[in-house]
Amino acid sequence: MLDTTTKRRIDTARDILVGKVPDPKSQVEQITIALIYKFMDDMDAEAEELGGERAFFTGDYARYGWAKLMAPSLGGHEMLGLYGEGISKMPENPGIPALFRDIFKNAYLPYRDPETLKAFLKIIDEFSYDHSERLGDAFEYLLSVLGSQGDAGQFRTPRHIIDFMVEVLAPQKNETILDPACGTAGFLISAYKHILRTNTEAKEHSTLTPDEKARLAKNFKGYDISPDMVRLSLVNLYLHGFTDPHIYEYDTLTSEDRWNEFADVILANPPFMSPKGGIKPHKRFSIQAKRSEVLFVDYMAEHLTPTGRAAIIVPEGIIFQSQTAYKHLRKMLVENSLVAVVSLPAGVFNPYAGVKTSILILDKVLSKRTDDILFLKIERDGTDLGARRKGVQESDLPRVLNAYHHWTSIVRAGNRHEQAATELMEPFLRVSKARIATDGIYNLTAERYRESQVATGDLFPIARIDSLTEEMTVRAKASVIDVWSVSNSRGFVRTGDYFDKQVASDDIANYKVVGPNCFAYNPSRLNVGSIALNTTAASGAVSPMYVVFRVRDDGVNPEYLFALLKSSRLNDLFNRVAQGGVRAQVRYNDLGKLQIPLPPLDVQKKIMVEIEGYQKVINGARAVLDCYRPHIPINANWPIVELGDVIKLSSGRGLTQSQMKVGPYIVYGGNGKNGMHAEYFVEAPNLVIGRVGAYCGAVHLTAPKAWVTDNALYVTEFKQQIDLKYLLQALVQLDLNQFAKVGGQPSISQTTVYERFIPLPPLATQQAIVAEIEAEQALVAANRELITRFERKIQATLARIWGEETPATPEA
Repeated sequence: MLDTTTKRRIDTARDILVGKVPDPKSQVEQITIALIYKFMDDMDAEAEELGGERAFFTGDYARYGWAKLMAPSLGGHEMLGLYGEGISKMPENPGIPALFRDIFKNAYLPYRDPETLKAFLKIIDEFSYDHSERLGDAFEYLLSVLGSQGDAGQFRTPRHIIDFMVEVLAPQKNETILDPACGTAGFLISAYKHILRTNTEAKEHSTLTPDEKARLAKNFKGYDISPDMVRLSLVNLYLHGFTDPHIYEYDTLTSEDRWNEFADVILANPPFMSPKGGIKPHKRFSIQAKRSEVLFVDYMAEHLTPTGRAAIIVPEGIIFQSQTAYKHLRKMLVENSLVAVVSLPAGVFNPYAGVKTSILILDKVLSKRTDDILFLKIERDGTDLGARRKGVQESDLPRVLNAYHHWTSIVRAGNRHEQAATELMEPFLRVSKARIATDGIYNLTAERYRESQVATGDLFPIARIDSLTEEMTVRAKASVIDVWSVSNSRGFVRTGDYFDKQVASDDIANYKVVGPNCFAYNPSRLNVGSIALNTTAASGAVSPMYVVFRVRDDGVNPEYLFALLKSSRLNDLFNRVAQGGVRAQVRYNDLGKLQIPLPPLDVQKKIMVEIEGYQKVINGARAVLDCYRPHIPINANWPIVELGDVIKLSSGRGLTQSQMKVGPYIVYGGNGKNGMHAEYFVEAPNLVIGRVGAYCGAVHLTAPKAWVTDNALYVTEFKQQIDLKYLLQALVQLDLNQFAKVGGQPSISQTTVYERFIPLPPLATQQAIVAEIEAEQALVAANRELITRFERKIQATLARIWGEETPATPEA
């Protein structure tokens, strides 16, 4: 349990840094480095007290000791120089172990303000080193501020989900445990705590022998491609009692160096995102793929020992995508190791991502003893699944965990008759491997195998969609009606010009009429937004790829049915039951099999009145977002100046390997990649202007540290006094793209920018204008939050129809 004093110290340290180091990840790194620096001095002091000698701050490094650093006689600039030099030289210190050298590798001080450093180190000085759980918990709290851990689809896994996965696998003291995408080592630490907890007697004394404890520490291993994550993992494990943690900077997907290393237990939440062009793995994978999620799952399945187990968080694409690599992966899993699929709620990674995920449970021994795959569903994970992830009492985790262990105990006992006879209540489902393999797709969507596609509450009668609707096949005539397409946000959009000029006369007859109260959707890309309802008195036509249908039951309000079809619940099912390859389809026959609650007509109308009220607020907020444009007023007393008289520009230039900066910094100017490409690294916020192609004319204020490619211009000199944010607003209002030269692709030159004119009021006026615009933008941005809140209200209303309880949306 994190004590309030330690939490306060960590929060204070972050508050001190935030003005100079706004990035949470950099804050964590600075606090981590400073803590280890201080703790090394604490350990030296403890050694002296016990009659030993200092090990870390000795010889040439004695002058960097903490006591000298914090001496009252040391001035601010002297402290800045001493500390900055100390952390940069620490990797060369022969007196510190390899672990600490790895922690300090590439460490540096990202600001040069002595007052900030003095206040920061004063807070760090309040910490003292020990191996207690308290300090480990403190570091876990510090890591919790990271949230999103990078730009490669990595997200911090909530602690309760990590612990649930560990409890599912129940790692043992003699087993090797691996996380091949370990981040900050959360899975490894949870597994370590589980083993300690399960090897404790009634009086809470450990039953592990000294030899077992020594072997235990060697059994844990982690890989990560990011040196920053490796550093944080090393510290995290060290503070939890690992004196020699085995965490390696290693690219699991492209390096073969550790291919022949296997583990008894693998736990991971691997990155979901693949770079443009895909991963280029080596040739030892059994599944030929370029997607990172496919390769990671393949890696883990292949690197289990013959008795190995794994729990892996995967995106939904792994579950149902029909491309060849996904099918081959699922086939391999079903045939060799998969025993269960646990569906997680879509909000489990909020506020960092709304991605829907599942957990794959692999067990090579259990898989051979059963002919079934167990499907489990978690709808409530003990939090409200909103942006703030507030705790609530309801959680399915204990129930799902008990169901899994109950089932696996039967499987381990080898009683196939009892396996077949055991009934598991919803939302649990047991499906035979033979049934999953029937169509060769090996789809792992539980709903696909339920008799009822939608589990519903008992508030209202249930009806299949095909019992309420009918497909329409009326064809269009050449000069009679407009052609429509379906927009994600605006419903039907008129495309009459295309119809009049481009469609051949012999094709017009194939277009389908969409009459009043008729629906149209494109089954090849069916998701929220690709279905529309014609609520006008006029008819339109859609291309032959669309399916058109209407309500045929007088007891159904078309707008009520449309709201359900647009709901997140049915959208999730659409994607799960999609058939086909690159352009997956949901045929009208498949759509018709879905079941919906059907309240009385007057109740349907009341529901729609409630939803329409929310929608009006959403529409109003969207209108604000669409209409708002920042504006700089014009004053006749302000000089109008040529930009060439105000700034000097340059484009990115080539860098040598030694000039490369370390770190996952943002790239401005297109798809350039760090290093050995025509790029420039800016140390402080700068202004960049897109120079070529789709980026032409775009203007951005960069992050404090960023790359600029040769597709962009950046400011190298200010010739007059101008606020950087004011310059940004002025250039945005100029709309530089209108001045681009159009050839093979649009381009804009330095000269073109220099020839533009802007008003240049006094600096104080510039800053006042920027403050006013930023205040306006904050109010405008609040409309995005309003849209989000009222969209949640609509989904909550729809959820109630199914008898589901949803948490109230806070009003403020």
